[in-house]
Amino acid sequence: MRLAMMGTGTFAEPTFEALLSNFGGDVVGLVTQPERDSGNKRGSTRQTGKGMATIARAAGVPVAQPESINTPEGLAQLREMRPELMVVAAYGQILSKDVLGVPAVGTINVHASLLPKYRGAAPVAYAILKGEKQTGVTIIKVTPGLDSGDMILQEAIAILPDETTGELEARLAQLGAKLAVEAVRKYQAGGPVEGKKQDPALVTKAPKIKKEFGLIDWTKPAEEIGRHVRAMQPWPTAYTFFHRPGKEPLRVIVNKAESLPFLGKQAGVPLFGSVLPPERISELHPEFTKLGRLFVRAGGVLDKTSWLIVHLLQLAGKKPMTAEEFLRGYPIIDGMRFGPETLS
Repeated sequence: MRLAMMGTGTFAEPTFEALLSNFGGDVVGLVTQPERDSGNKRGSTRQTGKGMATIARAAGVPVAQPESINTPEGLAQLREMRPELMVVAAYGQILSKDVLGVPAVGTINVHASLLPKYRGAAPVAYAILKGEKQTGVTIIKVTPGLDSGDMILQEAIAILPDETTGELEARLAQLGAKLAVEAVRKYQAGGPVEGKKQDPALVTKAPKIKKEFGLIDWTKPAEEIGRHVRAMQPWPTAYTFFHRPGKEPLRVIVNKAESLPFLGKQAGVPLFGSVLPPERISELHPEFTKLGRLFVRAGGVLDKTSWLIVHLLQLAGKKPMTAEEFLRGYPIIDGMRFGPETLS
């Protein structure tokens, strides 16, 4: 069976390599996004490893890189490959009915969620943001609707407590490769490949992550902010602005943090985003002083407040530094806060 791969970035690479390893000469073409200035360029969630085109050329597989696969030029390039089955993984474009009509057998997609949850461009980040305990990969038949096709295969994995989007996506990419091979073998066996309908009542969305989504809202509970920090890695990263009395605000990326449980009364504690030294925390909660050096007041629930311990952060244009290194350059004084660029 003639196979074509359609995908971009590190999530797609393991699937493409698995197809090449298992089906060799049956892989007749690759459609991938054109090379940009850099696969790791800010503004792109499609991180580049080896590079899809590089993998294809090393294997002697023809490569098409149209700006849009849905144009007459893109369609012509796809038709030249004469695929019977297409495998899609994180390609980054909605496929038209004309494109889906090219492969005689059909098109399947490797989607990084337990559908029907988290349809869309950023399922891994949203699974972390929403506090899911598990996620997985679903192989679906591609239809004109967004990630709405019948489910052929699905497998779940646990989300680790400190896992970032990049780390989780890397594990899901390996699982997706395994399931993609299983799905192709089903088609190779001949006969119809059955799929399970998705329940419309369980559908949730995972739209594209935008750069501005990285801004931290310190009025939210610390546990939610901690998930936000992990979900925004490796892009766009979680960020805030560091305010010091009488100084211009500095943009700061928060790379690693952990939340403390809800503690104490909200009355009498500093404003949201306030930065406190360990000695001040020891007055409020002596048992947590040894857990970190940089404590930030976050939101609460009812009359309880919460705190975020920042372990790793980064000033704009600088390398990441530990909280201890940061505080050597910026000793804590009264009135220091994290927050939006303009404080209300």
